[in-house]
Amino acid sequence: MIVSYLLYGCYDLLGRLYCGHKLAKRQVMLVSFVCYAFNLTLSTWVGGIGMRYRLYSRLGLPGSTITRIFSLSITTNWLGYILLGGIIFTFGVVQLPDHWYIDEGTLRILGIVLLLIIAVYLWFCAFAKRRHMTIKGQKLVLPSWKFALAQMAISSANWMAMGAIIWLLMGQDVNYFFVLGVLLVSSIAGVIVHIPAGIGVLEAVFLALLAGEHTSQGTIIAALLAYRVLYYFIPLLLALVCYLILESRAKKLRAKNERAMAK
Repeated sequence: MIVSYLLYGCYDLLGRLYCGHKLAKRQVMLVSFVCYAFNLTLSTWVGGIGMRYRLYSRLGLPGSTITRIFSLSITTNWLGYILLGGIIFTFGVVQLPDHWYIDEGTLRILGIVLLLIIAVYLWFCAFAKRRHMTIKGQKLVLPSWKFALAQMAISSANWMAMGAIIWLLMGQDVNYFFVLGVLLVSSIAGVIVHIPAGIGVLEAVFLALLAGEHTSQGTIIAALLAYRVLYYFIPLLLALVCYLILESRAKKLRAKNERAMAK
């Protein structure tokens, strides 16, 4: 759990590098922890957007910079998903139930499409002559191919850490990459149905896809309940405390940051 949230913090550290702002790294890591803890449990609108704009603006960053940080963190997170999903779906690691609308052949095709997206993104980062674009008044700059690789490496490691938590809680009786693949399927299902923290969706997908893996429903449910406590609810409580600390020190930190930015 700690490793995963540290990797989430690296998303915003990449944003710091990308935007060139001068907030201290420890402030960035703390804001990132608070935002992702709220994001995972309460929705992107609360944590990913609302909390990030609130805290970063209180620390002295302009709205345009915060938008770029948020956009980059979203891109980074899904790049890791697309890369791992592309590999796992293409090689047929996940076997879907017969009654699902998507069969294994379709899933393999989806995996190939995801890998093509990764290839296209890397090509543009490496060779595109036009590096700047403006979307709804926001100026975006294509990162270098090395930066893009860093995005994929950090995000992939984070998704793999999430999968490892569930795998360890299940007692390692199931293949790790199968568990990771099921997590990827459940994550996109959670996004589609727009339920905060994917409550019920995660459990339903795991129960359906692990039904033939000689793992009892009780073991699956117990592991997922422990996962929710460790990965969602405990971090949320800690994030609430960190949020209150940041709010209480915001004026002092903002003044310090403004002096640093003025140099």
